[in-house]
Amino acid sequence: MGEMKQGNEFNKGFLMTEMREETFSDQDAVRRINEIAFEQGHEAAIVDKLRKSCKEYYSFVAVNQDTVIGHILFTPVTIDGSNLIGMGLAPMAVLPSYQNQGVGSSLVRHGLQHLQRSDCPFVIVLGHSKYYPRFGFEQASHYKLKCQWEGVPDEAFMVVIFDRDVLPGEGGIARYRAEFDEAM
Repeated sequence: MGEMKQGNEFNKGFLMTEMREETFSDQDAVRRINEIAFEQGHEAAIVDKLRKSCKEYYSFVAVNQDTVIGHILFTPVTIDGSNLIGMGLAPMAVLPSYQNQGVGSSLVRHGLQHLQRSDCPFVIVLGHSKYYPRFGFEQASHYKLKCQWEGVPDEAFMVVIFDRDVLPGEGGIARYRAEFDEAM
């Protein structure tokens, strides 16, 4: 794993990667990254749909020498029975030739730092239980939060909480936007 440098840059040997918000001109590269990273291509289509239908989302890219090499998206999620809105991390992808060099970790950290500063109360993720805890994610079931989709392993559904005081004590079902249903 590399070292964090000033601001939003990542340094690992010769690799200098900038983390920044996605721009319109990045969209084709982001689509290609998601198509390459995910075999069935659902994620690329979901990202395209979310850009059109979701007004409040955060999309960040990793750029190396003017080439977009990674992408992460955060979209609103809700907890049934409450007015609480947090964010869901999905998808996150890095071009294969840049994987295992800390680019994905830098994208996650960059996104979480941005969300924490923006007063987002929590972020959920459905992902690898050995990868996401390094960023502060815990099993969502510890907070009585359940995933909307049946059959999701408990250890794969995680949450990082920035404001514990606003979480409903009784928990609830956390729901991603409807666009994600087709990938499940």
